[in-house]
Amino acid sequence: MLFPLVDENPTRRFPVVTVGLIAVNTLLLLATIGFSAVEHNRLFIRYGFVPERLTSALTTHENVVVDLRELLGDDPRTREVLERSRLDTRIVLSGSLPAVAATIFTSMFLHAGFAHLVGNMWFLWIFGNNVEDRLGHVPYLLFYLVGGVFAVLAHWSATTGLGAMLPTVGASGAVAVVLGAYAVTYPTAQIRCLLFVFIIFLFVDLPAVAVLGVWMLGQIVEGLGALHLDIDGGVAWWAHIGGFVFGMAVMPLLSLLIPDTTYQSVLTQERAFQFDPRRHDDFRS
Repeated sequence: MLFPLVDENPTRRFPVVTVGLIAVNTLLLLATIGFSAVEHNRLFIRYGFVPERLTSALTTHENVVVDLRELLGDDPRTREVLERSRLDTRIVLSGSLPAVAATIFTSMFLHAGFAHLVGNMWFLWIFGNNVEDRLGHVPYLLFYLVGGVFAVLAHWSATTGLGAMLPTVGASGAVAVVLGAYAVTYPTAQIRCLLFVFIIFLFVDLPAVAVLGVWMLGQIVEGLGALHLDIDGGVAWWAHIGGFVFGMAVMPLLSLLIPDTTYQSVLTQERAFQFDPRRHDDFRS
C-alpha cells in the first residue's frame, strides 16, 4: 500500500481555493460533532446524493421514501433510540430535478467522520495546490466543482439495487478530478510516499504517474467488483474512477485554453535580473 506524504513540486502562488475548500469541509464536519447517529443519517439522506432520487426525477418525478431502519441495519443501540423516541423513520425526499441537483453539490461537502475528511483533504492539499497554481484560482474552482458533478453522475450510472437508496457523501469524487489532472500535468513530479509491505514500512520517492496510477488501478479493481453486488460497501468507487478520468481528459484542454501567465511572469522577472555583458560599463564604480 502506498500513502503519499508530500510532493517535490513547488508552487508559485498561495493556493487560496484549495485552502478554502479544506476549511469549508472541515467546518461543516465540526458543526455536526454533537449529532447522534440518527441525526447524522437524517442529514446525509437529505443533503447527500441518493441515486434513486435522480432516477425518479428523470423518469416518474415521484418522491422517494427512505426508511432509516433499513439503512441503519442491525445496530441495536440505534434501533433502541428510534424505539424510545418514537420518531417517524420514513423520510420523504422530493423527486423534483432542482432539489436532486442541489444534493449533487451539497454531498461534496459532507463527510461521514474525521477519517473520511482527513483522507480526502490530505490528497487535496498535496495535489490540489499545484493544479490550482497552473490553472488559476477561479478556473480551478470551476474545474473542481464541474468535475465533482461528473464524478457523482458516474457513481449514479453504476449504482443499482439497495445501493441506489444509500446516500453518498464526501469530496472524494471531486478530489479524484484533481488527481487525474495532476497525473497528466506533472507525471514526473516526485512524490514521497510511505510504503506498507506487510509489517515493513519504507519511505520511497516515486513519480506521480506511478503513485496515482497504482491508486487508480485499485479503484478500478474495487469498482468492477462492486458491480456484482447490490451495495458498494459504502465507497463510491465509480465516482473516483469517473472523477479521475474527467481530470485526465479535461486538464490538457484547459492547459491549452489557459496560458500559464504566472510562469511567464516569473520568466520575465528572471530575465530582467540577468546580467547583460553589453552593459558591463554600467556596473563599474
